[in-house]
Amino acid sequence: MSCSHLLFSLFLLAPCDDGAGGSEVIAEALSSPARSAADRERDASRKPGEVLAFFDIQPGDKVLDLFASGGWYTQILDSVVGAGGKIIAHNNAAYREFTGKELDARFAAGALPNTSALVAEIDELELQPASLDAVMMSLVWHDLLYADPSFGWPDADETALLDKLCTAMKPGAVLGVIDHVANPGGDPVEIARTIHRVDPESVKQAITASCFDLQAESDCLRNAGDDHTTDAFGGPLKGHTDQFVYKFVRR
Repeated sequence: MSCSHLLFSLFLLAPCDDGAGGSEVIAEALSSPARSAADRERDASRKPGEVLAFFDIQPGDKVLDLFASGGWYTQILDSVVGAGGKIIAHNNAAYREFTGKELDARFAAGALPNTSALVAEIDELELQPASLDAVMMSLVWHDLLYADPSFGWPDADETALLDKLCTAMKPGAVLGVIDHVANPGGDPVEIARTIHRVDPESVKQAITASCFDLQAESDCLRNAGDDHTTDAFGGPLKGHTDQFVYKFVRR
């Protein structure tokens, strides 16, 4: 069964059910014997087949995995783009220290032949102009909203980041954003810092104020049982939060 698509006046809402699958190349990437059992267990909740098909990641693409963390998505993306493509697995120093061993293990196991690692703070990120076919931000937009010196997490300028992405992405390139849903209202910085969530409307407004149009939304990762008040990473819904999935396109 495939994702159904319903046309609205400004964008597509693309609901996906549990049986939905991605393209053949994505399915092959997910079934690769190089993926660990632990990685495969996360497929049921994260639905990478539906997500990557929705973002239209193709063989030969050059993709920036922004804040790639331990590389769970990086490894899948590496297989999807193939030898003709390239993945840039970005982390800043704090992310690298927290999850670097996991990413190192993927490189050591030879599971990332089409990937290069990049460590840079957001404000120091340097990318080649008009070089990217896609950028993926999975569960990381909220991290741009706060600083935590005790954790080595510097303040980041999300507007400056979007300017850099506008320069680095080709016209028509896709910016795919996934994050945990927060209720509107309240202090967005405190919400992001304490329960690791963000109001979806604020993300739309920030990104479309730059060079991007919102082309489509997917409900693949929605969870109506989440009231958006618990800690996304340490609460009872860890791994099963209500998440928005937005597909923006570079003008």
